[in-house]
Amino acid sequence: MALGKLTPLKRQTVLVALLFSLCACASGPKSPAPPKLPYSSWYVGLAAPRFMEVWVETVDVLDQRGLAFFHVSGGVASYTRKPEGWHKGGGSMMPVSNVDLPERIFLRWQSLVEPQAYKIRIPIPQWVRDEMVKP
Repeated sequence: MALGKLTPLKRQTVLVALLFSLCACASGPKSPAPPKLPYSSWYVGLAAPRFMEVWVETVDVLDQRGLAFFHVSGGVASYTRKPEGWHKGGGSMMPVSNVDLPERIFLRWQSLVEPQAYKIRIPIPQWVRDEMVKP
């Protein structure tokens, strides 16, 4: 049945129904609920050995709910005092708020010592996530 052959009342009903269906499409998806963590945020620290300057392009996170968060951190990393060994923690810390515990962290950085870019995917085991929620 063509829209032109409808009575004015039926035509108006069809147009109102079409308007409501378009409004429902325009509202978009709902935001995910905030994660239930014992704190408001967790932190990502960036550190590099002395004399190994790097520029961190991006730190992306896939949380345990399966949601992806891009560019949660980046920039210049802090540097350790000695060129050998691993950093004891800390570094250039950035809070990561409204993101559940990480399942994977994706990191991309550029070496300022040599003209090369690197990227890595770091899986976060369950025992690490368990440690992150301990007081």
